[in-house]
Amino acid sequence: MPHPEFVGLVQSLLATAEAALGDFTATSARLRNDGLIETPQRARRTAERSLGLLGMLAEKTRGNLDFTEAELLTEAIASLRRRLAELPDAPGMGDELPMRDPS
Repeated sequence: MPHPEFVGLVQSLLATAEAALGDFTATSARLRNDGLIETPQRARRTAERSLGLLGMLAEKTRGNLDFTEAELLTEAIASLRRRLAELPDAPGMGDELPMRDPS
């Protein structure tokens, strides 16, 4: 049985990214009002950071999730990757993201 707090965490990270990418909800309206996603570049960075956090979560929990949790996390990552791939590339955008140490 999936842990409700794990499911909530994955859904929260996914919702933040989706809101930044234009899925308008009360959350995205609040983010825009707070100035957190003013520009397309900032929106993309927000989504990429959420994707990075989901990837880190997948890496750190590998082998410790039940099937439902693992599937939820895998689908969230795949969904965000698809959405980001559909966006037009903006010059220099990747340069502003912090890089994770590969070791």
